[in-house]
Amino acid sequence: MPEPEKVPQQHVTRALDPRSLRGLAHPLRMQLLRTLRHHGPATASRLAERLGESSGATSYHLRQLAAHGFVEDDPSLGKGRERWWKAAQQGVSWDESLVGNSDPEVRGAADLLLHEVATNHTQELSTWIATRHEWPAWAGASDMSDYTLRLPPSAARELGERLHALIDEYRDSPEADAPDAARVRLHLHAFPQHED
Repeated sequence: MPEPEKVPQQHVTRALDPRSLRGLAHPLRMQLLRTLRHHGPATASRLAERLGESSGATSYHLRQLAAHGFVEDDPSLGKGRERWWKAAQQGVSWDESLVGNSDPEVRGAADLLLHEVATNHTQELSTWIATRHEWPAWAGASDMSDYTLRLPPSAARELGERLHALIDEYRDSPEADAPDAARVRLHLHAFPQHED
């Protein structure tokens, strides 16, 4: 019997507005959402155990994430009173108006979110460096490149859009089912620097 054709999962992102940004910009909420995105549905108790938090804290922050539409119930897994949560989207997007918002609370939430993302990227990279000996087949496939270009904002924006489009081409690659395939994290940072 032929295998059913694999339907590619659409990568759904959520555009942040000032309200949803403030709802997400909390270190534990961001950690909970990231964990659900990377590891799939879980209960508040399982998340608490994984993250070293109390189940009361994870329950509260999961309800806050749900109120803002970032997580939702997964009724296919719940048994009795056990409540399973899953991520409602695979990512977020935002525009620069949130960073320059006139409300200091919104600007503060944007700053916190960016700092938490940068901290997470640093932790993931440090974990890779510390455990790379466990991945001998990946020695030549991993990358820690950096480049310095001279670009105006419009060209930097175009470069980012083109890189995102290229990454999207690999999202539903048939090679995802290869025996040696692994989840690969890509971090993309582009920012200006003073030249002095």
